[in-house]
Amino acid sequence: MKTPVEKRKPNGILDYLALALTTVGVGYIPGAPGTYGSAVAVGAYLFIGRLEFSTSLHAIVSGLRLNDVTIIHAGVNAVLLTLFCLIGIAAAGRSIPFLGNNDPSEAVVDEVMGQLVTFCFVPFGLPWPFILAGFLLFRLFDIWKPYPVRDLEILPGGLGICADDIVAGVYAGLCLAIGHAVYLFV
Repeated sequence: MKTPVEKRKPNGILDYLALALTTVGVGYIPGAPGTYGSAVAVGAYLFIGRLEFSTSLHAIVSGLRLNDVTIIHAGVNAVLLTLFCLIGIAAAGRSIPFLGNNDPSEAVVDEVMGQLVTFCFVPFGLPWPFILAGFLLFRLFDIWKPYPVRDLEILPGGLGICADDIVAGVYAGLCLAIGHAVYLFV
């Protein structure tokens, strides 16, 4: 639910950093900024997957077992995503007065969070049709906003901007995981 707020200019480095993180560099592009934010997250997912593949090879050559490497990567990814979400929620809340709205379309950090949450439900290294499916499933749930996704928009500040997308990412991730499991076992 978009409600106008008194707009003001950023003042200081923290305000500009919050605004930069909130818009992720694509929030001001006309058209479909939420879709652009999701695309940025897909790019980040592919980059992280490539990085983890190369570190896995190095770890295996160094003597670690693949299971150990997978567990380490999962833990690191969970911590990093949690930190990103907490910092993104704070940045989105701080950016509300600069964007003049309590749920501005320029704020796309929430789409990045939701899209990354979607991919938490499946392993890295998916074939491109699953990556596309994850992208489309998240966009579907983000736009459709089934219960209770829409209701989360009333939360205050940055939490209201981000919580609905995080839950939409959970819905999309569950659907993607089911689709991936069916693919593996059929």
